[in-house]
Amino acid sequence: MGRPPGVTGGQRDGAGRGPYGGARRFLRALPPLMIVGGVFFDVLTPARYSAAPMFSAAPLIAAPFFSTLTTLLTGIAAVLASVGLHVYNRTAGEISAFTEFLTVFTVSALALLINRVVRRSGERLASARVIAEAAQKAVLPTPAERIGGLQCAARYEAAQADAFIGGDLFAVQDTPYGVRLVTGDVRGKGMDAVEAVAVVIGAFREAAEQERTLEGVARRLERALAREGTRRHGLDAFEGFTTAVLAEIPRGDGGGTFDGFVRVVNRGHPPPLVLHADGHLDMLEPGEPALPLGMGDLASWPDRAEARPYPPGATLLFYTDGLSEARNAEGVFYDPAERLAGRIFPGPEELLDALVDDVRLHTGGGSTDDMALLAVSRPATGQPERRRTMPVVPPGVR
Repeated sequence: MGRPPGVTGGQRDGAGRGPYGGARRFLRALPPLMIVGGVFFDVLTPARYSAAPMFSAAPLIAAPFFSTLTTLLTGIAAVLASVGLHVYNRTAGEISAFTEFLTVFTVSALALLINRVVRRSGERLASARVIAEAAQKAVLPTPAERIGGLQCAARYEAAQADAFIGGDLFAVQDTPYGVRLVTGDVRGKGMDAVEAVAVVIGAFREAAEQERTLEGVARRLERALAREGTRRHGLDAFEGFTTAVLAEIPRGDGGGTFDGFVRVVNRGHPPPLVLHADGHLDMLEPGEPALPLGMGDLASWPDRAEARPYPPGATLLFYTDGLSEARNAEGVFYDPAERLAGRIFPGPEELLDALVDDVRLHTGGGSTDDMALLAVSRPATGQPERRRTMPVVPPGVR
């Protein structure tokens, strides 16, 4: 994947750039402004008015946003301002002066404690992010850019910021029978869904090498989910089922039965798209609907792989329902076939880049479901490195 999952174009670093840069700068400037404002308030008002609440607020505001040293210095500045004003007003010996000093001092000490807790939580969160990223690479590795003579690209876009992996999956593998791939979506969320992803991908890796037919690979995945469901005392404990589409692309050596075709087994998953070199688009709808993987107890029938044209220069696009069910403010679903028809892209990376950007434009930057994308291009003979491109969003739409 070419970019970290879950990071949108509107996010920026902590240097103050991006849509929240102004808010960050204001929050960082607020503690000293509170102290300076408290000094002016105390000097310009009668003695019975106190600026102690403003002095107390300054270290509390600094605690979650600044370092421990800065928070400490802010607290010291607040305490000194409180004491200094009472000396200036010649009220240092009064009981009210001691009460205000004790209040500001106590709140400053509490701010230091809050700062320490926030920093420890941040360190733990950073550690959790590292672990999550490592888990993603282990469970959902990035496909190589070229597999079996095909160009590949993949994206995992998490709906929640800082989430790295969920129930969506993809895998591509070069096998003795051609390049085989799977894209799927496990029902549910959380660690159970991640474990289900690991089971499906693990079973696919093994079956793709051993099974002579794509139908055999689908049966192996069905049995793997059934075994895991039994081990977990029922399918509900194992998230229930997985929608998936499997595909096989025989090598283009001129001797394969399906040379120039792609074979597809669809188990209740959104249909893949074929984007041809001239901008024409085909949707690979299954001839007969089938239940998702893991629902063999409800019904069973033989899987039948369907052969569809996959000429040189074409790109296969596989996706999960996080793409097709993305909605805009009016509740209109994103239609990848409609948005991509007539568009031409130099390669799979450019296709996915444009597609992700277009989905963000459609949804206004938000999403309620994870989105996995996999694009596989079959280069044409003598195809130039880059072809004529067209933007995914027509001019005038922005």
